[in-house]
Amino acid sequence: MKTLKKHLILLIAGLMATAGTVMAQDQTVINFDNANPGSIPDGWTNASGKWIVKQQQDAGNKVLAQIAENSGSYFNVAVFDDASLKNVEMSVDIRAISGSEDQGGGMVWRYIDNDNYYIVRFNPLEDNYRFYKVEKGRRIQLASAAHINLPEGKWFIVKVEMKGNKVTCYLNGKKYLEKTDNTFTKPGKVGFWTKADAVSDFDNFRFKGK
Repeated sequence: MKTLKKHLILLIAGLMATAGTVMAQDQTVINFDNANPGSIPDGWTNASGKWIVKQQQDAGNKVLAQIAENSGSYFNVAVFDDASLKNVEMSVDIRAISGSEDQGGGMVWRYIDNDNYYIVRFNPLEDNYRFYKVEKGRRIQLASAAHINLPEGKWFIVKVEMKGNKVTCYLNGKKYLEKTDNTFTKPGKVGFWTKADAVSDFDNFRFKGK
């Protein structure tokens, strides 16, 4: 019985690794190296914008890229379908590629639909790092850190923790934002976000929670 269980665990781990998803203890780690370029990976939904897997020219590995050049208050969102979390710790590597109206991007969590979720994001055009909620389609700023050096084309690690109603946000390991909010109290999906014409690469998505 123990041998069968071991084989089943190895089989499941192999299948997940093929899809670019690896379980490390209680943490899920997703890269896109085994996904097919040119479309969104299995297990993800392109909620808005245009999200595709692409091969990096400099590093050689694959990333999930937002490539649409929208405008104004258009939010580009990709969500991971196989997780619904309330208390969550997650991080992702993000690189701003281009954008004249907006740049950079971030993560969403407690995502209900395209009109209701939390966001944390950085913007190289504004040199700031901000925590928002989108409630009934309206984006509302909840916390902000300004005057941060955020050069275009450089990788940054965006991290957020939410337990109960407390949110803590980090950038490259440094805590910048802390806030409480009671708008969304139920579990929701997690994913990625950019605004308007912000073309950005996302890689090494790590999350855990329940």
